[in-house]
Amino acid sequence: MTTSELTLPKAATEKPGRRRATGAGKQLHAGPVTYVVLTVFALVSLAPLVWTAIAASRTDRRLAETPPPLWFGGNLFKNLQAAWDQAGLGTAMLNSVIVAGTITVSTVLFSTLAGFAFAKLRFRFSGLLLLLTIGTMMIPPQLAVVPLYLWMSNLGWSNQLQTVILPSLVTAFGTFFMRQYLVQALPTELIEAARVDGASSLRVVWHVVFPAARPAMAVLGLLTFVFAWNDFLWPIIALNQQNPTVQVALNALGTGYVPDQAVIMAGALLGTLPLLIAFLLFGKQIVGGIMQGAIKG
Repeated sequence: MTTSELTLPKAATEKPGRRRATGAGKQLHAGPVTYVVLTVFALVSLAPLVWTAIAASRTDRRLAETPPPLWFGGNLFKNLQAAWDQAGLGTAMLNSVIVAGTITVSTVLFSTLAGFAFAKLRFRFSGLLLLLTIGTMMIPPQLAVVPLYLWMSNLGWSNQLQTVILPSLVTAFGTFFMRQYLVQALPTELIEAARVDGASSLRVVWHVVFPAARPAMAVLGLLTFVFAWNDFLWPIIALNQQNPTVQVALNALGTGYVPDQAVIMAGALLGTLPLLIAFLLFGKQIVGGIMQGAIKG
C-alpha cells in the first residue's frame, strides 16, 4: 500500500489552531425563533410606555371614547406643559434627584463595606448579625411607618428631604447582595497579599475591594436609584406639596372633581423620562460590568 492510498482521520489532518477556531472560538448565531420571542417580549415591555405617550398626546374626552386611540395626537406638548405647571415638577424633579442620588451613593457605599465585612472579615457573632440583617427584609415596611414618622417629628424634620433620605441610607438587600457577590468575586488571597505589602484597611478597601465589586456596585446603584425615584409610600407621608418629590407632586394631578386623564398621563411620562435617560446613558456600562464580573467569577 502506497503513501497516497493511506487515509488519515479528518481530525488528525486538521491544524490545532484551526480546530480551536472552529470549536471554542466559534460564534453562536440566533435562529428566527429567538428573534421572534425577543421581539414579542420587547413589544410587551414597551406597550405601557407607548400607551402612556399616546394618552398624553390626546384630550380627556378622546380617551373616554370607545375604542380608545391607538396613535399619537397633537396635544402632547400642551399636556406636558399643563402637567409641569399644575404639579410644580421643576422643584419636584430637583428634590427627586437629590433624594435618589444621595440614597444611591450611600446605599452602594455602605452596602459594599458591610458586604465585604460579612464576606471576608472574621469577627464574633458575624453569622448572627447577618441573619438579623436578612431577617429585617421579612418585616413589611408599613409596620415601621408610624414609629418612623414619630421619630422624624421629634427631630423636627417634618416636610424636609432628610426625612426621606435618612431611613434609606443603607438597605438589608444591598448588604446581602454585595456579600453574596464578594464571596465569589474577591479572592481571600488577594486581600492577604495586600496585607503582606503593608496596606492599611482603608487602602485594601479602596484598591482591592472596590475594583472587584465594581460590577455589582453598578447593578445595585441602578436598582437603588430606580426604587428611590419611584418610592411613593413614605414620601407621601413625610412630605407635602410645598416640598415634594416627583411621585408626591404627581399625586396632585389626580385631585379634583373630574381629573384630566391626559394631563395625568403627561405627568407620568415626565416622571419616567429621567429613568429612561439613565438607562440609555449607563445601560451599556452596567451590562458590560455584569459580563466582566461573570467572566472574572
